[in-house]
Amino acid sequence: MKKILVIEDNGEVRENLEEILELSGYEVISAEDGKVGVEKALTDPPDLILCDVMMPHLDGFGVLNILSKKSTTANVPFIFLTAKAEKSDFRRGMNLGADDYITKPFYKDELLEVIETRLRKSEQLRKQFDKTEQGLTAFINEAKGYEELRKLSEERKTKNIKRREHIFEEGEFPATSTSSKGVK
Repeated sequence: MKKILVIEDNGEVRENLEEILELSGYEVISAEDGKVGVEKALTDPPDLILCDVMMPHLDGFGVLNILSKKSTTANVPFIFLTAKAEKSDFRRGMNLGADDYITKPFYKDELLEVIETRLRKSEQLRKQFDKTEQGLTAFINEAKGYEELRKLSEERKTKNIKRREHIFEEGEFPATSTSSKGVK
């Protein structure tokens, strides 16, 4: 069961979110302000964080700023859920590393769809390079692939070919050397 931390200072909104999420099969942890939310996230890292922006003690931007710098929470999907719908607020949240930004009021289905999408994406990233021997091998193999691609790009030779110029003729094979007929 996936664990979601809800950080929301409005008690009614927080309770509604808890109910929606629990009925949808999630384990829910809640916090009444940003400071408490950071403490809970660090002591028991969730699978996803839903966070209001405007809160006492520590606003949502501060929460994201702190949690994005901690190794245990840096990769946890973070979704802002707020009434602040101005472009500058949205941009600030995304620049800090938020994964999504939902404005209040919202539809339950919209919220659940965003949560599922972010959890699925997070799971794919974790599976890609897990901390097992196979995950490490996959990581090394992919890094080798990038290195080989870089080498290939460095050693490439280019030739400009004019329109309708013959590159090679039927029966010939392309090669790296050139002649007056084109590439052989």
